[in-house]
Amino acid sequence: MDHFKNPRNVGEMVNPSGVGNAGNPVCGDTMQLHIKVADNIIIDAKFKTFGCGAAIATSSMMTELIINRTIDEAMAVSNKTVADALGGLSQAKMHCSVLAEQALGSAIDDYHTRRKEADL
Repeated sequence: MDHFKNPRNVGEMVNPSGVGNAGNPVCGDTMQLHIKVADNIIIDAKFKTFGCGAAIATSSMMTELIINRTIDEAMAVSNKTVADALGGLSQAKMHCSVLAEQALGSAIDDYHTRRKEADL
């Protein structure tokens, strides 16, 4: 409930290292995640989520779980990790944690794509 009432890391950033988007066509929730990476470590993360309280809470918790983690460590953060860190979610709201996991995967994919393009 705290991450819903007091979400951390809301917003977007200038010149992110990666941007990920995810959405749930059934409930209409959407999330955009920005990450800043230095020396393979996520040094900052910001999110913008349009959705229910659980979607906002899972987005907030995801950013808290990935900041100061390596890319590999962040990739290991699952929707269950997010739900557990929040103290659990009802089965009806587990899709919100999946949204956060998908946005993270999308942001990391974008980060890798940008790195490849920069190396060309």
